[in-house]
Amino acid sequence: MDLDPGEMTHVINRIKRAQGQLGGVVRMLEEGRDCEAVVTQLAAVSKALDKAGFAIVASGIQQCLTNPDDTGVDVKRMEKLFLTLA
Repeated sequence: MDLDPGEMTHVINRIKRAQGQLGGVVRMLEEGRDCEAVVTQLAAVSKALDKAGFAIVASGIQQCLTNPDDTGVDVKRMEKLFLTLA
């Protein structure tokens, strides 16, 4: 399944925000910041990446349901991708 870049704008933005957050986590570690604050930020990065992954899988499932003959999307493969994120 090829992703439509136009439909992935929100996913790309989410990943870019997560990238910035991850840079913040690295700085926090380098500065010796509080453990709780670091873990909280790390959890936020993880959640943002999970949501991006789910959005990508959801897009594939939507393509599969909308045009089942045109997408070349294997439903079992999409299910496996979804479970990879779970």
